[in-house]
Amino acid sequence: MSKRLFIALILLFFLSTYKLKTDVQFNNLFKLEEIIIHNNINLNIKNDILNNLTFLYEKNLLLISTKEISKALKNIELVESFEIKKIYPNKIKIKIFEKKLIAIVQDKKEKFYITEKGGLINFTNLEQLEKLPLVFGGKYNFKNLYDNLMNMNFPLDTIQTFYYFESNRWDLVTKNNQTIKLPIKNFEESLKSYMNLKKQGNFEKYKIFDYRIKDQLILK
Repeated sequence: MSKRLFIALILLFFLSTYKLKTDVQFNNLFKLEEIIIHNNINLNIKNDILNNLTFLYEKNLLLISTKEISKALKNIELVESFEIKKIYPNKIKIKIFEKKLIAIVQDKKEKFYITEKGGLINFTNLEQLEKLPLVFGGKYNFKNLYDNLMNMNFPLDTIQTFYYFESNRWDLVTKNNQTIKLPIKNFEESLKSYMNLKKQGNFEKYKIFDYRIKDQLILK
């Protein structure tokens, strides 16, 4: 072997060793060690996110793309949107914006959560959502009723159950066991009437407020 070739091989060996050492140091310096989830209310969301992102640990933070994180988070139904921030040298911080759930709907044998935007999410037992009102039937009609109630500042927190009938009308049952039977059309006027009666304070003894007949109120 010629002297020139021998020297070239020695230099190649040292340069390769140096590059390998540098790469190892680089990867260790920015190796992901912690994923921080915040702004979430639902504990299940945090657990689902962390489980979906386990593949990121030990990766170089510089080489992790927000696209691959976003892809993993989009599979979680309760997440509306999120913000991703890299914190060097070894952390990722994710701010979660959850979908607002307004009710639990039972439609025949199916059960869902209804979001504020009218979307349906598969039901799972979540302790912090047990106090949501129940809706029986009308999973595609409830959003219209809900919007009307919101627009007139109806005290939604007093309602325990909503019942939908195939004639396209609703019964509302309050937490103190009063039933409001709404008509098919112009039910907004019936709800305003009910709110005005409640302000008078002398209608607590009645359990049924029946507005189904036009321009009439039957109290029982």
